[in-house]
Amino acid sequence: MSYGPDLRKAASRAAYYVDKILRGAKPSDLPVEQISQVDLVIDLRVARELGVKVPSELLFRAHRVIK
Repeated sequence: MSYGPDLRKAASRAAYYVDKILRGAKPSDLPVEQISQVDLVIDLRVARELGVKVPSELLFRAHRVIK
């Protein structure tokens, strides 16, 4: 189980900043952004191997469930 930012979205935003800097923008002029959304990912395969029962309420709240 993991609770954290979507790394694909973070990489996309980083690419945006790199593009701006390579086009001549000063890094000090760019606004600082903070990730505002975190995702809950549950890997049921690992849970089964460890013998952990994941409550259905938690599965409904998960953004992604790996079966």
